[in-house]
Amino acid sequence: MPVFSYLAYPVQGAKEQLIDELAALEYCEVTPSENEEVLILVTDTPDAETEKELQKKLKEIKSLESLGMTFGHTDE
Repeated sequence: MPVFSYLAYPVQGAKEQLIDELAALEYCEVTPSENEEVLILVTDTPDAETEKELQKKLKEIKSLESLGMTFGHTDE
């Protein structure tokens, strides 16, 4: 069960779009930060293969400028 948390930076002017796109993905929970310049993304996938597929989907999001991992944990 891989669990990761990230700081997600939207493309300028695309914060709401990014929130919607991340929230639509399975295994993702997104929360705007208090300063609203960055989003907090937590992913919780059932296995490593599902995590790889989710990573591919995240890379395809056009409203996402950058994604920085803040914590990662896997049960191995």
